[in-house]
Amino acid sequence: MPIDLDFPTLLSLLEDRSTAFREALVAAPDLDVQVPTCPEWTLYDLAQHLGQGQRFWSAIVAAGASETPPPRPTGAAPTDREALIAWFAESNEQLLAALREAGPEAPCWGWWELAQSPRNTTGAVRRRLNETAVHAYDAQLAAGVAAEVPREVALDSAEEFLLTCCSTTVAWPHTPAVLAFQATDGPTWQLTLSANGAHATRTPTTPTPGAAAPDGTIRGTAAELLAVFHGRTPIEALHLEGNAELFHQLYDWDPEA
Repeated sequence: MPIDLDFPTLLSLLEDRSTAFREALVAAPDLDVQVPTCPEWTLYDLAQHLGQGQRFWSAIVAAGASETPPPRPTGAAPTDREALIAWFAESNEQLLAALREAGPEAPCWGWWELAQSPRNTTGAVRRRLNETAVHAYDAQLAAGVAAEVPREVALDSAEEFLLTCCSTTVAWPHTPAVLAFQATDGPTWQLTLSANGAHATRTPTTPTPGAAAPDGTIRGTAAELLAVFHGRTPIEALHLEGNAELFHQLYDWDPEA
């Protein structure tokens, strides 16, 4: 089961998803095509967003341990297709070079201070892999060359999303509950919601005898779960058991509000 990927593998997968994004830029009829999953953006806008994000995170990684992030990059990406593709490739290479130079587990800033993910280079590369994979999927849809997020990437990114975007020490404002996210091609994760916040765990392959059933379960492939996490697919599109309203409460919850 491709979980617990090592640092070099994460770097390789990030490079692969960046290549998939560039290939979508090549295949698209033009850069002004609307992105169906991000309807406020054109494909050019999406490329600029992701490329600037890679440059921003390369600066974050290079800065090392810090309580605040460096300034965000300014300036528009080139509008010519070939120049944009080269600019995006350079953006991704800047991030990969910074990560290689720092190595695994080097401390760096991360906005997820209250989450379970570590604020280090391993946490950073998993976050950027997740972001790049989802936007490569978006770009492929826009270019008319739709493709599912590869299983290995989807499994890591589904877990990373729960650890980074769902876990927190902020108190859950509703009745305590346990939600299960079952990947039909991988493990099941549980999210425990209580006055202590939200805590994600990967459950044992063999259930513990006598363990209480979760209050709600959502089931699909890792790629399908990832699409739900990022709002690309509605929750009801997947198989649900138990209290489905809990998943909507989680989706609508902003712990920092």
